[in-house]
Amino acid sequence: MSRELIEGSAAIAEAAIAAGCRFFAGYPMTPFTEVLEHFARRLPEVGGVCINAESELEAVGMAWGAVSTGARAATGSTGQGLSLMQESFSEITRAELPLVIVNMARGQGDYYQSTRGGGHGDYRHIVLAPIDIHEAVELTQLAFHLADAWRNPVLIYGDYLLAHTYEAVDIRALDFGELPAKDWAVDGSLGGTGHSRSVNPLGFRKGETGVDPDSMWKRLQAKHDAIEREEARCETEFVDDAETVVVAFGSLAKFARYAVRELRGEGVRVGYVRPITLWPFPSQALASACDGAANVAVLEQNAGQMIDDVRLALLGRAPVVAIGEISTDPAGFGVGPLLDPERVRGRIEAVLEAPPGGPR
Repeated sequence: MSRELIEGSAAIAEAAIAAGCRFFAGYPMTPFTEVLEHFARRLPEVGGVCINAESELEAVGMAWGAVSTGARAATGSTGQGLSLMQESFSEITRAELPLVIVNMARGQGDYYQSTRGGGHGDYRHIVLAPIDIHEAVELTQLAFHLADAWRNPVLIYGDYLLAHTYEAVDIRALDFGELPAKDWAVDGSLGGTGHSRSVNPLGFRKGETGVDPDSMWKRLQAKHDAIEREEARCETEFVDDAETVVVAFGSLAKFARYAVRELRGEGVRVGYVRPITLWPFPSQALASACDGAANVAVLEQNAGQMIDDVRLALLGRAPVVAIGEISTDPAGFGVGPLLDPERVRGRIEAVLEAPPGGPR
């Protein structure tokens, strides 16, 4: 596909199709609706299937079935709809199925939901948070690769701004390397006693009596530990000599990055860190970037959620202050006054002018 001006919702769907996604199920809810609508138009054109389900519960069940066959499949919603899917997400993770989930969130209040989850048991999802449509095209395709590589769900954290703005992008299939064979897939190629396959979240293994949840959970723990070591990603700028480091993610981070670049141009020693993976959180990279900083300012569009992970990463190496806030519009879509480079710059300057530890 040649470079074209495209809306974020359509770009995410097109990137998923370029990655080989051939099944999508969802239930309309703003700002996710346009993602579903684009899949509904485009998937039949490439031999795929999109289903507008009766609710989010049916949507995740349909996606669970599709991904069990070895197909690249996805579901999604906004945070409210994903709340209904949490039980299935935790069981899909235990069944080790490579489901991709699209969260077009209403702001950044879903950070806890995305990184901690609301299901049961010890489970984790890889969470990718693009800053703009260009990166969303890449990270959407990476999501399918990581899901297959680790046999683990991957969530793409978007928002209203990402869904409804336009950028000129070139959407083409990206190659992230070799993947293991899907010899676990229930694809109908085998049958009969002793030959069929079983995908389940209970620890049941073919040819063995009963279940063994203890070894299953420990195997998953080892896998999630490996993901945490190998898949953390972040972007940094101007951190080598920064006295104040600003940490932000997703769409809001572009406003922080702009303000930091502007201040740097004026000679102010301020730096910027953007977690690209919300889980695994890039704790080591953040700690290294903030080494020697007098303040670390966390900008997020909520009452304070990512700030917990920042504090855990730094373990008291530097004072951590919140410069974000709940900032929304009357519809609750997260398009609030904080999405303003001048306002963000003002929040950063207040930290720069305050004694160590930030504004009092």
